[in-house]
Amino acid sequence: MKHHLNTLFVSTDGAYLAKEGLALTVRVERQVVFRTPIHTLDSVVCFGRVGCSPSAMALCAENGVSVSLCTPYGRLLGRIVGFTSGNVLLRREQFRRADDDSASLALALPMVQAKIANSRAVLLRARRDGSADDRADRLAAAAVRLAQSVDQATAAPSLDALRGVEGDASRDYFAVFNDLLTVAAPGFEFSRRTRRPPLDPTNCLLSFLYSMLTHDARSACEAAGLDPQVGFLHRDRPGRPSLALDLIEELRAFLADRLALSLINRKQVTRAGFVTTESGAVTMTDDTRKAVLVAYQRRKQDELTHPFLAERTSVGLIVHLQARLLARHLRGDLDAYPAFIWK
Repeated sequence: MKHHLNTLFVSTDGAYLAKEGLALTVRVERQVVFRTPIHTLDSVVCFGRVGCSPSAMALCAENGVSVSLCTPYGRLLGRIVGFTSGNVLLRREQFRRADDDSASLALALPMVQAKIANSRAVLLRARRDGSADDRADRLAAAAVRLAQSVDQATAAPSLDALRGVEGDASRDYFAVFNDLLTVAAPGFEFSRRTRRPPLDPTNCLLSFLYSMLTHDARSACEAAGLDPQVGFLHRDRPGRPSLALDLIEELRAFLADRLALSLINRKQVTRAGFVTTESGAVTMTDDTRKAVLVAYQRRKQDELTHPFLAERTSVGLIVHLQARLLARHLRGDLDAYPAFIWK
């Protein structure tokens, strides 16, 4: 039986988390607006100016509930977690592989192949569902280039070469991203990927969803006994959850990109829901952020058959399953890491 633990998202400016017995409460202007038993939570994500009492932080840490502190547009600033658990032998093997370039390449390769394949699947589905016009031709041409990138990744002799192939494939994919918008959506025109900060509403939406996915991947790594800071494709950098970033490569197009496109194409978000700051960065209004969070949580509840395990599972559990499959490979239970490829 699979139980889906919940993530509590707190985005109201000035909200305050407090402990009440074995429950966590959210107060706004000293009034309790939400209360839930701590055992029903897997994690808490706070956006912007949200406070938290020491007793609430202790309650979360003692019960294995992580508290993530993010900027208003979703960039992770820090996390509050309890003691690290997990098998020390598993982590030692993870560290050994990460220090070996050839071993890292063997693990990073299926992740990159899956990322490119899943990006290509998004383009092919959009082409199949659309009309036969210039837009469909551009999507088809980009899909051909991505297929070639998969072959190039397979032949990559080094990690740097693999990263180069992945970068080229991402540029080909995002070059036609605007063609994935099927309705006239003023203000959501996409020209290029901008990250820190996002400079338009579409990039803001993508960055926010990637941040949420990274948060889930980080929790999945820790739950599987892996160190989320030590990756294979992404190298060590202070504060960077490299392994979590490795895992989300397989899921970016399948989960985050498709959800962003759905929100725009169905007009569930509008240009009025995004604000441009004096620095040029684009952020979401509170109402838009809440709408996106609700859509993200609902998407995670959808079900599909896992391509490797051949079992029905929810979309939200995929990143947890992938973390456990990676741990099984590192322990020697699987000959290779089976990356997630959307079918």
